[in-house]
Amino acid sequence: MRVSLKDVASHAGVSIKTVSNVVNDQPHVTPAMRARVQKSIDELGYRPNLTARHLRKGRTGIVALALPELGNPYFAELAAEVVDAAAEHDYTVLLDHTGGRRDQETLVSQGFRSRVIDGLILSPIELEADDLRERAPVPLVLLGEREYDLPYDHISIDNVAAAREAVRHLISLGRRDIAFLGARRGRSQPAHLRLRGWREELDAAGLVADDRLVAATDGWGHADGAAAMARLLDAGHRPDAVFAYNDLIAIGALRVLSERGLRVPEDVAVVGFDDVVEGRFGAVTLTSVSPDKASIARMAVESVLSQLDGTPRQQARRIHAGYTLVHRESTLGHD
Repeated sequence: MRVSLKDVASHAGVSIKTVSNVVNDQPHVTPAMRARVQKSIDELGYRPNLTARHLRKGRTGIVALALPELGNPYFAELAAEVVDAAAEHDYTVLLDHTGGRRDQETLVSQGFRSRVIDGLILSPIELEADDLRERAPVPLVLLGEREYDLPYDHISIDNVAAAREAVRHLISLGRRDIAFLGARRGRSQPAHLRLRGWREELDAAGLVADDRLVAATDGWGHADGAAAMARLLDAGHRPDAVFAYNDLIAIGALRVLSERGLRVPEDVAVVGFDDVVEGRFGAVTLTSVSPDKASIARMAVESVLSQLDGTPRQQARRIHAGYTLVHRESTLGHD
């Protein structure tokens, strides 16, 4: 049997309005009264009707999250964090998979779900600024490294700084011929920022940023990393370290290095990016740049909700989330 506000009010010996104020977390309820009502809520097992609560505010209680690659563990882990962050605010997340295709990203950004969502968190790959200028008037937050001079909050990590830290770690271990796997062709992508960090740190250390050690890939997966590593070795360019665009590319490279009889990290040290769970359980655990996914998710959800609440803002924010470089066996070896 469903427990109503009236049932809770009767059990607590207070008015329905008082119960409603507690349930809706209104500030003008005394601590003693709040504790009294909460005790009755807990004892009766009352669950608020979240749909009705959102509808009273003219909202749906749904935020859309549009990601380019659900098969990529980084995005799967990020999605889980967004779901958890939204749940803390009694929101449900509607997940869209764009495949990193401009037509799908345009469809999502233009608001084809605008009647059923309160806001959109979007991680674009191919969208241009003009694609985002005319869109449905629901709050929008951008994730990732595509830079747009537009009035939307944008949450990312500092890819250049993170890449420099990864390369600096390799240099500190005495590595000098450091390859970059995962460069991208075409317009600006996160890979370009990480490649820039690779180049800047080598230059700062007085080392040669050898373009022969830069391997482009068409995708972001294991097979792409394996193919890129094989091409470098087949061309006679054997690095003593590898910095990969992401963990999947790094894991693919690890496989080829093993097949070619090269030891990690003794012969070739490897650093990835994203710190996905898979990298922690291989035969050689992977050193990786670990973005603060929980913080990215929390800030994205809070940005949407603050826009819904009409929080005044002078301009769109460019927010850098934190990251750490997690040292593991692929650079430090076994204990």
